[in-house]
Amino acid sequence: MASEKIERTSIEMNNEDTNLRERSSLPPSKKSFKTQNLGITERAFSAAGAAFFSVIIANPLDVAKTRLQAQAAGVPYSHPLSNMTSRMACFGPNMMFADLRCSPSCHRAGIQGTVSICPPECFRYKGTLDVIYKIIHQEGVAKLWRGTNAGLALAVPTVGIYLPCYDILRNWLEDFTAKNAPTTVPYVPLAAGSLARSLACATCYPIELARTRMQAFKVTEIDKKPPGVFQTLLGVMSHVKSTNNPQSNLRGYRLLWTGMGAQLARDVPFSAICWSTLEPTRRKLLSFVKHDEANVFSVLGANFGAGFVAGTLAAGVTCPLDVAKTRRQIEKDPMKALKMTTRQTLMDVWRGGGLKGLFAGFGPRVCRLGPSVGLVISFYEVVKFGLHHYNTSS
Repeated sequence: MASEKIERTSIEMNNEDTNLRERSSLPPSKKSFKTQNLGITERAFSAAGAAFFSVIIANPLDVAKTRLQAQAAGVPYSHPLSNMTSRMACFGPNMMFADLRCSPSCHRAGIQGTVSICPPECFRYKGTLDVIYKIIHQEGVAKLWRGTNAGLALAVPTVGIYLPCYDILRNWLEDFTAKNAPTTVPYVPLAAGSLARSLACATCYPIELARTRMQAFKVTEIDKKPPGVFQTLLGVMSHVKSTNNPQSNLRGYRLLWTGMGAQLARDVPFSAICWSTLEPTRRKLLSFVKHDEANVFSVLGANFGAGFVAGTLAAGVTCPLDVAKTRRQIEKDPMKALKMTTRQTLMDVWRGGGLKGLFAGFGPRVCRLGPSVGLVISFYEVVKFGLHHYNTSS
């Protein structure tokens, strides 16, 4: 009788230990690092550093994605003086012999009177590489990093909120569900990722609006410096803002959050898919590492591989919602922008472009987010790993 009770107790303890190991995203020997009480400052520093490098490296693909989606929405990318109205506005002694080619090296331009001008094909984007090629030749290499300042101003605080909040929420929810609802443990990454992303999105949304507009629109006046983040946001509000009308002022500030519903509709499913894929994939990859052989390279490799797979999958699935977000953010009519809904926008895209319209910018979006998620997650976890060892050795 006593031996049976001891045996049952031993089996229950073994089962409990197995469950704890299965829930961990790291091998058992690294569980202490995973649950190490790193402060919010250390977590935010790790996340901000990851976001910084991700934005710098991936910004050209983000510009390409936004340009393709904006073009599908009807944004023109012609030479600023290729229409008669613009020519008349800039008419001068040199206008008679104006060169309106897309770039000085273009050989497809024809002569219309005394004006050298390119055909429409020179200003229409056909794909990701074509966008990058034409931006380099028509606007200069620097324009591939258009909106980088907004991207950094957005990504550093956003990811600095997002990843630490995800970490904290996941750890708390894992402990809570393990004690009260063990069957819901697999859904913890999904819930934690969705909540953390919603908080980060709501906090920094106006900067996201500015970045999308900065990337989508070309400067229409020659020799004019493109507007920065602050000027772009002022331009958004200037259509309706009036110092004599409080209602117009309020409407102007509301425009700064135009499309946030579409952003949440994109980011919440993205985070849910990403984390629910990343956690089991990372756990599986780390299970191949022996408990006493964990190092920076194993943490880096497992997290980058899992992040790449999860980011690629989530980016592809949520592409139509990204198209809807871009359309709502680049809408220039303030009254229409305030009345637009994500569902209505998706229906308009479907009627106008079908499946191709819903997945406009799919290539650059997937190519950007797969490596970006892998880079951000691996950098974040490696810095945490390093901080942990620094704290334990000091």
